[in-house]
Amino acid sequence: MKGWRVPGRIEVLGKHTDYAGGQVLVSAVERSVSVRGRNKSDASSPFSIRTSLGGERADLVPLQDPRLSKGHWARYVQTVLDRLTTNFGPLAPAELTIDSDLPPASGMSSSSAVLTAVALTLADLNDLPSREEWKQGIKDRVDLAGYAASIENGKRFKNFAGLAGVGTSGGSLDHTGMLATEPGSLSHVVFDPPTVLGTASLPEDLTFVVAVSGVLAEKTGAAREAYNRGPAALGAVLEAWNERTGREDSSLHRVVRDLTGIADPAQPVDRFSRELDALRRVTPDGYASARLEQFIEESEVLVPEAAAALARGDFDAFSAIVGRSQDLAERKLGNQVPETIDLARSARALGARAASAFGAGFGGSVWALVSHADAATFAQQWEHDYEVKYPHRSAVTIVSDPGEPAKQIEF
Repeated sequence: MKGWRVPGRIEVLGKHTDYAGGQVLVSAVERSVSVRGRNKSDASSPFSIRTSLGGERADLVPLQDPRLSKGHWARYVQTVLDRLTTNFGPLAPAELTIDSDLPPASGMSSSSAVLTAVALTLADLNDLPSREEWKQGIKDRVDLAGYAASIENGKRFKNFAGLAGVGTSGGSLDHTGMLATEPGSLSHVVFDPPTVLGTASLPEDLTFVVAVSGVLAEKTGAAREAYNRGPAALGAVLEAWNERTGREDSSLHRVVRDLTGIADPAQPVDRFSRELDALRRVTPDGYASARLEQFIEESEVLVPEAAAALARGDFDAFSAIVGRSQDLAERKLGNQVPETIDLARSARALGARAASAFGAGFGGSVWALVSHADAATFAQQWEHDYEVKYPHRSAVTIVSDPGEPAKQIEF
């Protein structure tokens, strides 16, 4: 029997920057998805998957439509089966069991955790990490995160051909937060090229309290269209830039760094720099322009400034940066709903040292940093105040320090 425990993650800063090559501060949480699997003796039988979430079961065949609803959890498993089969050939049929204490559609990326844990478990059951093509393409955990993300978004990864993913156009922030972080720390990551620049520590007396709004952060139907609008807008800006200049820049992060001449991503740029006007001039009006401004400030100014503030122990500066990030999400990113906006404001009113919505948006969760001693009381009051204002929502609060990255389950 093989298995993996894969945690959820908190996107501390870096809202919707990864798919443009940008920067984030991210940590794992102490809640996770666990997948256990064993190979079947009957080579002709389908893959069987059981989940603790409602006790459901699904039987799946690689590269065969499972005929399930678009938002069904087993479609993530089917996506993994199809992609691994395409990249590595037929897999041995297996029986998998999925357990989770990570709230679904909460913004902590439970869907990516399921996909990643299934992929790693099936890889072990089929000894894929010993294959030469795996060794050549996946050299470390950052590569592993990139490959897991490519399974989800359907894109090619190095020499591994792409295949239809789950329908979202995200990057690899979620998977990097789950796989390539360090226990008890926030990781400072840039995605062009994918690199962990370093780690940052929170003050020892602080912990995360996460409020799950009850507005499901799903990536299906209309929610998927709203989510994909962000990547499409920044992709259009990059395409317009390359077409106008005759260049082949790989990401907006690379464009911003080249224009400003500040190659070190740990150094913030001047968002008012005249050199960036060349990029703004090729940007369509409206939403794409707002997204570009949010990306430049969030990724290339706020994230490196926040990492530096934590490194020098200036938590007041860090808190102010978090407030600016939340404001940008509300005004320019446009992925907030009244519930998450109110949760962030309520947390600060209750005394949180910092608070911000995170994840895909259009629902999901908000994190707050409070003292360990006050965390339980804070969580109870935060949840109560929210439910008074939104009685039709069922909120959940979780207290978590930065957690451990994914690890194999011992049997």
